Amino acid sequence: MMFISGSFAPAGPGTIWKKSSPDRVEIEAYKKLMKDPLSSMVPHFYKDVEYNNEYFIEMQDLLHNFKNPAVMDIKMGTRTFLESEVENAKARSDLYEKMLKVDPTAPTAEELETKAITKLRYMQFRENLSSSAELGFRIEGFKVHGEEPTKDLKCLKSRDEICRTMKQFLNGSEKVRLLLIARLENLKAKLEKSTFFRHHEVIGSSILIIHDGKKAGAWMIDFAKTLPLPEGVTTDHRSKWCNGNHEDGYLTGLDNLIHVLKQCGKSRSKSKS
Repeated sequence: MMFISGSFAPAGPGTIWKKSSPDRVEIEAYKKLMKDPLSSMVPHFYKDVEYNNEYFIEMQDLLHNFKNPAVMDIKMGTRTFLESEVENAKARSDLYEKMLKVDPTAPTAEELETKAITKLRYMQFRENLSSSAELGFRIEGFKVHGEEPTKDLKCLKSRDEICRTMKQFLNGSEKVRLLLIARLENLKAKLEKSTFFRHHEVIGSSILIIHDGKKAGAWMIDFAKTLPLPEGVTTDHRSKWCNGNHEDGYLTGLDNLIHVLKQCGKSRSKSKS
């Protein structure tokens, strides 16, 4: 999202262009979302644009109505990869080396011997480093006004660690914390009524949180891996994933995100007493 330079460009007053892939997956998602109860929970989609053989989405600039905003990107779901991305069961030495660099104690005895792991093993290893596997969300990064972005959060895992980071982002504002809880609870209510959500697996999508100390909002963004469910497949977005069931854990993540924000308030009141 906003931490990746070159993905966004100003388009007009209150709008931006976002790079999109030629497969049009994200464009089609936004078109459907504009007719769904979730339309108020995502950036407004204006049109898709082809320019210099590249594809863009013209959409609402969510930062437009905030003064000196703080921004946080939260990746949602217990699974952040498509099933098609891990279908190849071939063990790869390059992924083994990547895992070893991050955690030399991670390989099993068999993996130490073969010096190779599958893509699925690597992706699940990465998810277990963060809070994704257990809580269904992870903080990708955040930026507060006047400071450099904080991005190296891939090992942020426990509720307490996340709560400390969230407090830093909220800058102690009880008003903002309560506004965000209300907004996320509203999102949850709309997700449970959404035809779009019922018929899609939502992979690699984020919730973008913005506040300026007075106003606060949260929006679903990033739908490049949000695909329609196969015919006859249903999900509840909470059940444990196994290959073929298309569960994404999105609602697990939202439940836990709301809980952590509430927990931040409790720990704050304890520290005052």
